[in-house]
Amino acid sequence: MTNYYVYYRVPPAVVERVRGAVRELFAAAERECGVRGRWMRRRDDPSTYMEVYEDVKDPAAFEALLEREGAKLGLERKLERFVCA
Repeated sequence: MTNYYVYYRVPPAVVERVRGAVRELFAAAERECGVRGRWMRRRDDPSTYMEVYEDVKDPAAFEALLEREGAKLGLERKLERFVCA
């Protein structure tokens, strides 16, 4: 299984808009790929956020969804993929 970590900076003025868009992204990920996401904020930098998705069974479908839905956030996002060692 593949785990995904997506991080980015959110200007304070748009946090609430981004929060709503992330909720929509999470709903789409669960509905279309069966993956539940978590949204976190960096403890020592309140402008850095991360989405976490674990145990993704179909990486191709999930990455297509992330690209499509993530574009709606209007932020530059960094995607990292990890697998169990």
